[in-house]
Amino acid sequence: MIYLDYNATTPIDSDVAAAMTPFIREEFGNPSSSYSLGIRAKKALEKARGRVAELLGSKAGEIIFTSGGSESNNMVLKGVALSLRDKGRHIITTKIEHPAIFNPAIFLMENGWDVTFLPVDKYGLIDPDEVKNAIKKDTVLISVMHANNETGTIQPIQEIGRISREHGILFHTDAAQSVGKIKTDVNDLCVDFLTIAGHKLYAPKGIGALYIRNGIEIVPLIHGGGQEKGRRAGTENVIMSVGLGAACELAGKHLENYTARVIALRDRLHDKIAEKVPEVVLNGHPENRLSNTLYLSFPGMVGEKILEKIPELCASTGAACEDRSVKISHVLAAMGVSRDIGIGAVRLTLGCPTTQAEVDQAAGLIIKAVNQGVGD
Repeated sequence: MIYLDYNATTPIDSDVAAAMTPFIREEFGNPSSSYSLGIRAKKALEKARGRVAELLGSKAGEIIFTSGGSESNNMVLKGVALSLRDKGRHIITTKIEHPAIFNPAIFLMENGWDVTFLPVDKYGLIDPDEVKNAIKKDTVLISVMHANNETGTIQPIQEIGRISREHGILFHTDAAQSVGKIKTDVNDLCVDFLTIAGHKLYAPKGIGALYIRNGIEIVPLIHGGGQEKGRRAGTENVIMSVGLGAACELAGKHLENYTARVIALRDRLHDKIAEKVPEVVLNGHPENRLSNTLYLSFPGMVGEKILEKIPELCASTGAACEDRSVKISHVLAAMGVSRDIGIGAVRLTLGCPTTQAEVDQAAGLIIKAVNQGVGD
């Protein structure tokens, strides 16, 4: 098996698993308990929180543990909307967001909020001037993803953050795909909220985090006890939080080496495919994208059928099959990609374990499948 779907999920790193192991059986205390077992659990939880904060350049008290990226995103959109509903009911986001932003935004629209979905250019990039022009007197939140999960295109978050601050508007970025792959310092990015999803950076599924800048209060999604500073009720998941903390520590240590190595492998994969299939199209920005992401389209082909011919390759497509028809992804549609190009999309995303041998083998398998012809 060749796994090239690291933007979908990652395996748990062995060091992350080792860090979690004591808390599965022996160290099972409740962090709210005042005896030794609970105190040790609390210390482990706060140590993990500090590790997440260090990766983001934030204070530990600004990190809230959640169940993942979707909860963090919902917490921001719905929490800000409820907190600031008397101030304004306008939110700005984009047409290429993950469903964990897109669908909460639709929910808010259905419940009386005004939401602007900004367009992108052919590379999937947001124009900061579009953000500025979309601001209204009652705008209370801007949410723009840091890097797109399909194309890997990286948005000008810092510039948008500065615009938000100039207008006194809260700014959120969904960094589920970027944390651990590129630098994500919250102060450099000028964000008030930032979303992390653990399973995108070699931590377990079911754990995430939300950075909330000090001084900002939002209505919680979950009411109950006073955990997480009253922002997320429920007994803390120490096991998973420790895993996320360990993953963030590893990401900080290996980021520079990871980036250089993965870019070389990604470009090697692209070059080998393009040499034999010169009509292949790159979706997304050719340079300003995640180091691990290669989103290709094969004109006249169907991405899903290409992958069906390569059962040993784990990868994704940019299309969804509904009622026997093939629809291109909303991201490619927003970029103005034609149906012919869009349905032939295949997303290849590399990770820390990816080897040159795997890249070379994957290229050969894809070339063979394309040459066999798998049209619509």
